[in-house]
Parts: sequence; structure tokens; C-alpha cells
Amino acid sequence: MKTLKFKLYSHKRNRYLKRSINAAGVIYNHCIAIHKRYYRMWGKHLNCAKLQAHIAKLRKRNPFWQQVGSQAVQDICQRIEKAYQLFFKHNKKGVRPPEFKKVKKYKSFTLKQAGYKFLGGNRVKIGQKVYQFWKSREIEGTVKTLTIKRTPLGELFMVIVVDDAVEPEIRFTTGRIAGFDFGLKTFLTCSDGSKIESPQFFKQSLNAIKKASRQHSKKLKGSANRERARKNLVRKYEDISNTRRDWFWKLAHELTLRFDVLCFETLNLKGMQRLWGRKVCDLAFGEFLQILEWIAKKKGKQVVYVDRWYPSSKTCSNCGHILENLDLSVREWRCPSCQSVNGRDENAAKNICAVGASTAQVR
Repeated sequence: MKTLKFKLYSHKRNRYLKRSINAAGVIYNHCIAIHKRYYRMWGKHLNCAKLQAHIAKLRKRNPFWQQVGSQAVQDICQRIEKAYQLFFKHNKKGVRPPEFKKVKKYKSFTLKQAGYKFLGGNRVKIGQKVYQFWKSREIEGTVKTLTIKRTPLGELFMVIVVDDAVEPEIRFTTGRIAGFDFGLKTFLTCSDGSKIESPQFFKQSLNAIKKASRQHSKKLKGSANRERARKNLVRKYEDISNTRRDWFWKLAHELTLRFDVLCFETLNLKGMQRLWGRKVCDLAFGEFLQILEWIAKKKGKQVVYVDRWYPSSKTCSNCGHILENLDLSVREWRCPSCQSVNGRDENAAKNICAVGASTAQVR
């Protein structure tokens, strides 16, 4: 499966889609209220099929709800069902049940087999209206779902999930394997000795964010000036996100051109975020790995993961001696066995490379 994202042209008829998203938000909140009421009355979870049948009856009597397609309503019920199942399964791990959402902040609705039709070129028919979008690439494969998504700026995007079409496999063989250690001071330390520093885009724009946030908080609630200031603040955040993602894509292409197998350590990023907060979010290592995996799969490369409990920093890459304790503040240490001096990050990257090479699939 592959996901494609296209931006819709700005047009006055887009208000129909925004109204549909608002209606989807109202239906979502009504479903959550029904779930809570049903549990209070009967002490058990409401079945998804019963909820869909009930919402279908209510939808016939409510013209506003009819602005959302029937399949979109079914998708809302199914998403709530899935959220409750995750809650019942992982509630001890901190997973919370779905809650009410502000209609203005509700983001999207999804159509599956019906409710849309591609008319050729860059036109798509959704409901009874025809919309145009920036067709940045061809849509190859069978369309499975179409999602209309609204950003905080009020812009509309069309997200399409298609069956991954058969693409010619491109292989760039370098015969090289590398291990990478993620760190807060250095974004990635490679086993060949090279280092990749993160630009820390949020830190660079922090003063502009603070200024925009102050301007927003000073404006009168409900006024046009406050809405204008809110959009200005949202643009600042979107610029940071887009710039960071662009850097991730370029870095992923660069690494996959240099190496055939890339080894990383699985990390508890949520735990790191609780300890170091904003900096871990700014580095966005999880997002980078998702992009890297996608590019590696497309180019026929491998991304290998080493277990987080493997003592990569405490193991000497020369002789294999393992230290009992190694404080996080120690950036360099001497091996008591072979007397070699090991840099913490470089040593960990070499160990990750060695373990990853032993588990990589030979092609």
C-alpha cells in the first residue's frame, strides 16, 4: 500500500468539504457520547455494527449529517471501535480511550469504495461537486480510500491510499554496511567516523515562535485579529515541520546512496522525550526512520535494527570487553582490557554495525 497526498485548489466551493468535515466532527462526538452512555447503563462496550445502524437511522432525519457520505460515517464508527480496542488492550501502558473533539479542530473524513470519482486530469468529483488539485505525480494502482484532510490554516488536502503498483526495482550496490548511533549532541554518528549534526530547526525558530505566540495571546478572543495571529503562529510551526521533513528526505537519499545496509538501535523515544523534552521532539528521530525505511525499500536497501538492551556503549569495539557501569556524562573511556580509548558514540556505532551485519539478510 502507498499513500499519495495532493493539495486542493483554493475555491469557494471548498466550503462544502469544510462543512462535511464539521458534520463528521459532530457525528464523532455523538458516537463518543453514545459509547459513554451505553457503558454507564449496561457496563459493557457497544458493538460497532449496532452503532452504525443507530447512526444510519439518525442520519436520515438530520439533513446536516447527510452532508457526510454513508461510508465516511461507517469509517468514523470503525475508528472509534479500534480506539476502544486499543484502550482495553493497552490501558495499563497509558493508552487513553477516545474523547470528545472540538468540531473546529476536527481534521478529516474518509471515503472508501464510493462517494468519489476521478474525472481525468487533475479533477475529482466528491459528492455532487467537482474539485481540482495539484497533480504532482500520476496516481498508479487501485485507489482504496480517499481522505479529505483540513489543516489548522484551513487548507484542504486529498490523501489517497493505493495498491502499490509494481515499480522497476532499482538497486544501487555499494557493498558497504554502516551502523549509526543516535544522540542528543550529534544527530547521527556513523561507524566510519563521520558525524551528522542536526540543524535543530525548532531551536533556530524559537524566538520567532515566542513572538508570534505573544502576539496571539494579546488579541481579543473571537476577533479577526486573533484569528489572523493564530494563522501566523500556525505558519511558523508548519515552516519548521516542512523544513525538517525536507532535510530528512535529502539525508535519507544520501545515506542510501552511500550504504547498502544501515543499522540502527531501537530506542524508547517516548521515555527520552519525558527526560529531555523539547530537544528530542526537535530531532524527530522516529520520523526520520520512517522516511529512511520507505526510501530504502524503494532502492532495495536494508534497514536493520539492534535491540535497545544490547550494551553498545559499554562494549569495547576492539576486544569485546563490557563495562559494568558507564555514566551518561562520560563521553570517552579507556578499555581496561586492551587499553584502547573509545569515544562513546563512535564505539556504539561500530558495535551496532557489527551486530547488525550478523543479522542482515544476504541477497
